[in-house]
Amino acid sequence: MVFDTDVLVWVLRGKEKATQAASAAEARQVSVITRMELVQGARNQSELKGVQGFLAEFNFEILPLTAGIGHRALIYLEEYGLQSHLYITDALIAATAVENHLPLCTANAKHFRIIKDLELEVFRP
Repeated sequence: MVFDTDVLVWVLRGKEKATQAASAAEARQVSVITRMELVQGARNQSELKGVQGFLAEFNFEILPLTAGIGHRALIYLEEYGLQSHLYITDALIAATAVENHLPLCTANAKHFRIIKDLELEVFRP
């Protein structure tokens, strides 16, 4: 399962329900975009090390960007961007899940519901 950034932020903030959701997943993946968002959100070296340790401890596989993911994300932006205000990062994360044939676990379902070929697992904090 691909985890969206929002769910991982809940885990990093110590929210038990989010930790249980991540722990319960048989396999855990994140887009490299999610990893970048977590790194960008770190306010100091200690938080950066915490992010890195968290990803390693939970054994998250970091899924790279590929030409297919980039192409699919562009299609999503062209098809849905104007009507739903789909952001580039969300399009890339959704495309990563679809290209890897994995569901996306997110608390921001409204950002992704418009994408018809995306399997969503909605997380409620």
